[in-house]
Amino acid sequence: MKTTVFQGILLLLLVITVVSCTPSESAASLTTGQWRGVLTLPEQALPFTFEVEKKAEGSFRMYLINAGERLELDSILIKGDSIYIPMHIFDAQIAGKFTDTTIQGAWIKNYAQNYHIPFRAAHGQEYRFETNDKQPAANITGKYAIRFADRPDSLISIGVFEQQGAKLTGTVLTRTGDYRYLDGVVAGHEMKLSTFDGEHAYVLTATIQGDSLVNGKFWSGKAKGRSWSARKDANAALPDPSSLTFLKDGHSTIDFSFPGSDEDTIRLSDAKYQGKVVILQLFGTWCPNCMDETRFLAPWYEKNKDRGVEIIGLAYEKKPELEYARKRVQQMKQRLNVGYDFAIAGTSDTESASKSLPMLNQVISFPTTIFIDKTGKVRKIHTGFSGPGTGNYYEAFVEEFNLFMDKLLSEESKAM
Repeated sequence: MKTTVFQGILLLLLVITVVSCTPSESAASLTTGQWRGVLTLPEQALPFTFEVEKKAEGSFRMYLINAGERLELDSILIKGDSIYIPMHIFDAQIAGKFTDTTIQGAWIKNYAQNYHIPFRAAHGQEYRFETNDKQPAANITGKYAIRFADRPDSLISIGVFEQQGAKLTGTVLTRTGDYRYLDGVVAGHEMKLSTFDGEHAYVLTATIQGDSLVNGKFWSGKAKGRSWSARKDANAALPDPSSLTFLKDGHSTIDFSFPGSDEDTIRLSDAKYQGKVVILQLFGTWCPNCMDETRFLAPWYEKNKDRGVEIIGLAYEKKPELEYARKRVQQMKQRLNVGYDFAIAGTSDTESASKSLPMLNQVISFPTTIFIDKTGKVRKIHTGFSGPGTGNYYEAFVEEFNLFMDKLLSEESKAM
């Protein structure tokens, strides 16, 4: 699609945002039910499915479907045959034109210059990948040690896959997070998986060869494809997530002063946090793994805040402008119903995060979670997050988190 077309789409977005539409206008012929979307990445098509529902007042919502997840998009705007679909909490959208059975347009990341990927969708198509009627030649259910060609041999990832007939689901866990809900098929000796959550767009393919997956390719958005291979390994393990980021020698505490997500300034030394267990969540509203962690922390905080615990989210956003960051964080707080505090700490590269908290050796991942006891001493720093798409890994995290927090909350507060 040519740049001029995308410029037209961007102009369309501006028109849509300033022109109000009544329920009758919004009820133009967008068809409810199952749809199949395709993002035309530079080197590979990424298919995904979504569902459209009509709300009582006449507007529409969509659900992005990836394996066990249905991610709600409920702010759809329609004017005539033009459609604008904000991507949940992320600063991105799909925009274009639609008919009863088609949508044609682009997936656009607002914060990134010229980040436009062509998008099309067709109503009534419930499959994700085409199999050409090939039956699966093997069942690859299990745990795999994955090696990406552009990483040192020592940095493995873990693939966890479950296959039922031709249907394949699973995820990939790395030392900094997971690929969330992967959804796909096994056709003959080929496996294909994809996910699209509005911010991340992943495709993985490989050839099945005994207990190995070979000739693997991984595509992420506009990035060039990366090669990978894997071997089934029930004992595959990642580094201890509590060993990667730590306090430099001579430090046992953390201190900071950052602008709050509203007009206030937040300091860890504020009276509100003294004598309490404090969790620092290094995150970004652009980060799907951070979204998963926030969905866990927000209800946990509401249940436990009267026990003497506070959570501070330290936001590292895609743009340096303070008001931009505040707007993104406030939108996220409202959408995910988050009751704990947030501060604007920097921009979204790990170098920026490391400089903002110079007492740390490094920050290599969003999210990174820092646990501080009642005396102000850092007790643990956890890199990454294994979200609900990881199954048993997520359940193990929740159990460990609760046990550790119970321990910190039961300790007596003593002077530092």
